[in-house]
Amino acid sequence: MTMTYAPPGAWPAPGPEFLEATYFLDHADPEVRAFAERTAAGEPSAIGRAVRLFYAVRDGWRYDPFSIRLDREHYVASRILRAKAVYCIPKGILLAAAARAVGIPAGIGLSDVVNHLTTEKLKARMGGKTTFIHHGYAVLWLDGRWVKAAPAFNLELCRRFGVRPTEFDGRADAIFQEFDVADRRHMEYLRDHGLWSDFPYERVERDFRAFYPAGFLAGESGERFEDGVPLR
Repeated sequence: MTMTYAPPGAWPAPGPEFLEATYFLDHADPEVRAFAERTAAGEPSAIGRAVRLFYAVRDGWRYDPFSIRLDREHYVASRILRAKAVYCIPKGILLAAAARAVGIPAGIGLSDVVNHLTTEKLKARMGGKTTFIHHGYAVLWLDGRWVKAAPAFNLELCRRFGVRPTEFDGRADAIFQEFDVADRRHMEYLRDHGLWSDFPYERVERDFRAFYPAGFLAGESGERFEDGVPLR
């Protein structure tokens, strides 16, 4: 099936392409389906299932931007499921695939953001940049509308950095907060790139290679993003 793309604000109908299994959103994989069904077990409503899945993905995988790689297989839900630390796009893919596994239409959203509280170590690895292009998240069809759900920052990480965790009730968009717990500027959304029915790997790979230093895209460095940051 051809990938569907909708530009910002042009929300598409939740057609069958938002429920199918794809190379990246491979929810027919037994482990992905088992994870989704186990997490959502006993919850009769789509909103309730989506909320359970959001928190399972948010806190079940440590957020780590040092884990960025551009190999296609690193963006496959069944492989993400077996990882310990990933960044925003793989978390969004896993949430979208798990949602489809329990009957919730889902897609992938991308936005550019500025992290005003980024660490000096990460900033150096990014060539002095504080803008993150193609911040990824799941977009879920719930109660007749599309809702954004960004499960990137796990609770432990939020506590360590003193930022408010992203909460999700299935009705309002769950995106990064603009300010941290000390009311310092935290995340700023610069632009929304729209919604895809599958992960647009080729676009992300091309844009990442053009924007980020090559060393930042090399994968695991042995460092942890939160190393040296005291628990707040």
